[in-house]
Amino acid sequence: MKLALVSDAWQPQVNGVVTTLIELIIELERLGYHVEVVHPGFFKTRPCPGYPGIDLAIRPNKQLFQMLQKFKPDAIHIATEGPLGWAARSLCLQSGWSFTSAFHTKFPEIFNASVKVPVSWGYALLRRFHQPSSGVMVPTQSVLSGLQRRGFQNLKPWTHGVDIDFFRYHEQPVIFPALGALPRPVALFVGRISYEKNIAAFLEMDFPGSKVVCGVGPLERQLRQHYPTVNWLGILPRNELVALYASADVFVFPSTSDTFGLVLLEAMATGTPVACYPADGPLEVIGDSDGGVMSHDLKEATMKALQISRQQARARAETFSWLVAAKSFANYLTPIRSNRV
Repeated sequence: MKLALVSDAWQPQVNGVVTTLIELIIELERLGYHVEVVHPGFFKTRPCPGYPGIDLAIRPNKQLFQMLQKFKPDAIHIATEGPLGWAARSLCLQSGWSFTSAFHTKFPEIFNASVKVPVSWGYALLRRFHQPSSGVMVPTQSVLSGLQRRGFQNLKPWTHGVDIDFFRYHEQPVIFPALGALPRPVALFVGRISYEKNIAAFLEMDFPGSKVVCGVGPLERQLRQHYPTVNWLGILPRNELVALYASADVFVFPSTSDTFGLVLLEAMATGTPVACYPADGPLEVIGDSDGGVMSHDLKEATMKALQISRQQARARAETFSWLVAAKSFANYLTPIRSNRV
């Protein structure tokens, strides 16, 4: 099957959506699918306001239609609700093509946190976006239930995975070369340094050791100045993340708006237990396992997570598979129509 995957999020962006799509495509191609990714790199772009490093396509409709005509896909999946996503949706509706879509990011909460747009307005817009979709893939059951309450339809549960061979297990924390031997215990955060990540809850938390932050984002400069004792690493190549995750005694995830939280699985795969709030992503990733601790008191969760064995964290990560996720995704795909593009 030939699949056109349309996404506003793609390399060189570094985030959970891009990672998810890359891992998904690898497994789909192993299953015999031919995937064509339609991303902003093919179009004229402009920077996303407030989010340097994220470029958005400008007026992509005509070129997008030409690309789809040339590729002649059997199915179309719209991964994001940005300019490319809206353009693909419009073309599908105009042409009578079926498509699937995905809900990866809680944009209403992000826009509320950054520019105070009412959350209800954001969900009304996203509900309209996904309404004609043949299947809206959602990464956790709690997010799916929340969307149902907001009137979304055709929702499909679609969990994610982790590459347990790439994120190698370490029985004991290692020393990350760029940081040297930090005072223990070491608490780590990996993610975008932006409004929706609630990173201040981690930075302000009283912790009897060292804090490390890996990532970039619109709040980075401000927070670096305000928290000079924190070890700031900026962005790292993916192959270095394995050692960074493994160097920590605990991974702290302060976000309450993430729909999944791949970084949780990546940390646990290396053996590092996680601490987080009982929000949508952690409820799916940690569940009732012993791989991490959820609490409304982040410090309490962090201190308890330090008591979890690295074997327990790894064991939980091993229950998530990209192959299973890819097969589930493929089952939800809908043929574009009998007479193709």
